[in-house]
Amino acid sequence: MPNTIIIGSGSYLPPRIIGRDHFLNSEFYTDEGEKIEKSNEEVIQKFVEITEIETRRYIADDQINSDLGYEAAKEAISNAGINGEELDYIIYASNFGDVKELSYVNFMPNMAARVKNKLGIQNRKCITYDMIFGCPGWVEAMILADQLIKAKAAKLILVVGSETLSRVTDSYDRNSMIFADGAGAVVVKATEESNVGIIAHNTICDNGAESAYLINSPSLNKDANQDIPYIRMYGRKIYEYALKNVPVAIKETIDDAGLSIEDIDKILIHQANAKMDYAMISRLFKLYGKSEYDHAVAPMTIQEFGNSSVATIPTMFDLMLKGKMEGQTFKKNSNIVFASVGAGMNINAIVYKFP
Repeated sequence: MPNTIIIGSGSYLPPRIIGRDHFLNSEFYTDEGEKIEKSNEEVIQKFVEITEIETRRYIADDQINSDLGYEAAKEAISNAGINGEELDYIIYASNFGDVKELSYVNFMPNMAARVKNKLGIQNRKCITYDMIFGCPGWVEAMILADQLIKAKAAKLILVVGSETLSRVTDSYDRNSMIFADGAGAVVVKATEESNVGIIAHNTICDNGAESAYLINSPSLNKDANQDIPYIRMYGRKIYEYALKNVPVAIKETIDDAGLSIEDIDKILIHQANAKMDYAMISRLFKLYGKSEYDHAVAPMTIQEFGNSSVATIPTMFDLMLKGKMEGQTFKKNSNIVFASVGAGMNINAIVYKFP
């Protein structure tokens, strides 16, 4: 049975950097629709203390999601040293498609088809899939790619994660400061080499009451237009859910790979809140009887780039692979983990072994 290895990567970070000052004149409301009377300086400072997000990247006014995905995809194809016409599939993870205006989400044609078009790929047998799976979308797209390769339905697949959350946030919501834009992509290839690439994966979908933890809903300001749906995150519910379930899911995946936590060199986890990520990684190590861990095992980009949803992990992977994250790199033959949690609620994890 073939295995799935990454042979190229790319990412795109929008050049527009948004800092604290961007929100100083905002008007924030509670989930109950009451105006927050604290000063914005105090609200922002509390936000930074919890999330550690100091800056984030926003898309330019003349760009759309598929533009970002195209840039990351083009770089990944070049880095892989392949011709795009060789691709059997393009899988594009996104949650809102090409958003130009807040009330308008555009998925037709699908995002993968748009990127294929922008790349100029003429191969009619190159199949285009979209993965709409919340923030875990890129990881799930990688799992789908692995299943296609193991089924011998494909040999070469482009997997893109791109999102423009700045276009779907409610300016009256404090949580709008979490969200950001960006894109990351990899090219994966079938190999007959054993015990390399994706060696284990797991996905969990809790779609009962958990479905209401991250949704679209009207503005928190009741005097604002209530017909426009914005991304709405109930942070406490997500925090409690993630802390309880994500470490267990990661451990199960590591166990399925026949490994232990000592065998894992890096954990690339989706980042929406630094406090939550620290807590999840700490809980994971406690499942192995370890009360302390080296924080370098779980690199963080949220402080600088914010939460770009499906783009977080592939962007971080690309930056590390190319030596663009200080003090962070991958070792030959090392094992790493990709893991994410998000709307659904959905959780997934992959153990990947470098060739």
